Amino acid sequence: MAKRAESTGRAKKAAEKTAKKPAQPRRKKGAVSIKGLSAVEVTSDSPPPEIEALVQAIRESGGGVVGSYRDPAGGHWHLLASLPIERVEPTPFQRDISKTHVERLGSVIGRMGRFLDPIIAVRTDQGMFWSPNGHHRLAAMRQLGARSILAVVVPELSVAYQILAMNTEKGHNLREKSLEVIRMARSLAELDPRPEKDFALEFEEPDYLTLGLAYEKRGRLSGGAYHPVLRRVEAFLDSPLPTALQVRELRAEKLLTLDDKVGDAVVALKERGFTSPYLRAFVVARLNPLRFRRGATMSADDALDAMMAAAQKFDAAKVKVGDLAAAPPGPAEES
Repeated sequence: MAKRAESTGRAKKAAEKTAKKPAQPRRKKGAVSIKGLSAVEVTSDSPPPEIEALVQAIRESGGGVVGSYRDPAGGHWHLLASLPIERVEPTPFQRDISKTHVERLGSVIGRMGRFLDPIIAVRTDQGMFWSPNGHHRLAAMRQLGARSILAVVVPELSVAYQILAMNTEKGHNLREKSLEVIRMARSLAELDPRPEKDFALEFEEPDYLTLGLAYEKRGRLSGGAYHPVLRRVEAFLDSPLPTALQVRELRAEKLLTLDDKVGDAVVALKERGFTSPYLRAFVVARLNPLRFRRGATMSADDALDAMMAAAQKFDAAKVKVGDLAAAPPGPAEES
């Protein structure tokens, strides 16, 4: 009996060891985990000297400090403050303002009589406050005649360049995003001329830089047609940012020259009776040197050169109605 009980016990333990453990949720590839602060920890410590200095600077600017706290995600110190509205301006590299959005926002704030969405602000060396994400709210408050605006004041000026990745106030289209990134790059080239690749967080995608320069020269460029190709072949450059911008200027010129040839091909197709709004995307897809090369890559300059060579050989007479019908839908021609 004792042996049987011992044998049964061993079997039970073995079964427990081999029992299938409950599946753990798999973390998504590239996901970031943060420990974060508890609700009490956010406000429990005394602010460091640099925050006290920022408090003094805000008061000397005619503003008032509501309080200080640590960010619950990363523990960084921030201030909640009221700033004189005349001392606040948008960062110079933001997208163009939408008058319609400002009017709607001002109407809502005016009817409610409440400003419930503080802007983000950083103090510049000139004593002004830059807002990297509050352009429309700032304009709406000015339109209403407000004398001050509530802001989360961040002590690090670098955040003004990183906030674009978090801007969800109103979705950027490709043109807006690209123009904002290239304006930011020019500003950073003067302040911090490190290699372009060091600003991957701020710029998000290297193709935005090339497209931004092209959009500046041709506002009605159908950048969406070229975006899928550029995303595959573009990479952040090792060169210092001022030098990298010169490289991208030349690359943007290549893109615009290619766009001229693509435009000729689109005209030729229209003359043959094709009327689809996706003609430009169709032509660009036909010129894409990586179209049928899954996983393959090449440099951006080589890709643009190859597309240019293909564009010069493009024959609209060889395109059949079925070719366009079978092609996956691309971005429509931009107005």
